[in-house]
Amino acid sequence: MASTTDVAAPDTRETPGTPPPGQRGRRRTAKTAGAGKAGGHLRAGWLTYLILAVFAVGSLFPLVWSAIAASHPHSRLAEATPPFWFGDRLFTNLDTAWNDANMGKAMINTFFVAGTVTATTVLFATLAGFAFAKLRFRAKNLLLLLVIGTMMVPPQLTVVPLFMAVAELEWTGHLQAVIVPTLVSAFGVFFMRQYLLQALPTELIEASRVDGANSLRVVWHVVFPAARPAMAVLGMLTFVLAWNEFFWPIIALTQQNPTVQVALTGLGRGYVPDRGVIMAGALLGTLPLLIAFVAFGRQIVGGIMNGALKG
Repeated sequence: MASTTDVAAPDTRETPGTPPPGQRGRRRTAKTAGAGKAGGHLRAGWLTYLILAVFAVGSLFPLVWSAIAASHPHSRLAEATPPFWFGDRLFTNLDTAWNDANMGKAMINTFFVAGTVTATTVLFATLAGFAFAKLRFRAKNLLLLLVIGTMMVPPQLTVVPLFMAVAELEWTGHLQAVIVPTLVSAFGVFFMRQYLLQALPTELIEASRVDGANSLRVVWHVVFPAARPAMAVLGMLTFVLAWNEFFWPIIALTQQNPTVQVALTGLGRGYVPDRGVIMAGALLGTLPLLIAFVAFGRQIVGGIMNGALKG
């Protein structure tokens, strides 16, 4: 009599919601491929490099042309065909522009004005932006609307009353005439307010209050660290604008105590202005900004990216 051995059949029952074995492998493969694409780097094609090259050439052309024009005499620049390569008078024109425009004093004055305006704008704009973003007080929306409304007023409309106030204080020809009216900007307040709305959690402020921190400690240990990327960007923009400011300084200052932009206007005077010297002066006025960007460009871009990730 043949004996039969009972073999237990494999349990093919599956838990609810579990995909069949064939689909499991396909899903796992798709997830692996998707993870590889998400973690990999995108490769730029030739069209991307071409567009970037066109924009780079277009951006650098004014600076390169200024350097080329500054290296030629006025007679060569007055010809019908302009030069397209460097000449041999670059250092001569730079020396002439430096001495004729009193560029040394103008550089010191501009560094002082731009640095002071940048520091006060970043500080006051951060404090005001924090107040508008996270604090509760009466007429907050109305005050914010008034601050934004000042951005709509053309600066030409405020020149006459501003000059009358400066003349009454006997500040004409002095640096405080261009520093005090620009200690803070409406754009800076609005910029910092919009950033702190997203980057600074209200719970973090409340937790610091519970721990016994007063308002000064909250600002120093909570607000400033959270606002650091936006403060770096605002500081860069403010410094560039203050360095290049021309309209108000040319009214409030004189050639005896100028900023860079005011000093450059002295190079264009005369019966036949020397365009080579003028371009050399413009090149001198641009070099500090280029040096600052080369020195701190990585930190500035890192601050922008850090703020974008946190926001």
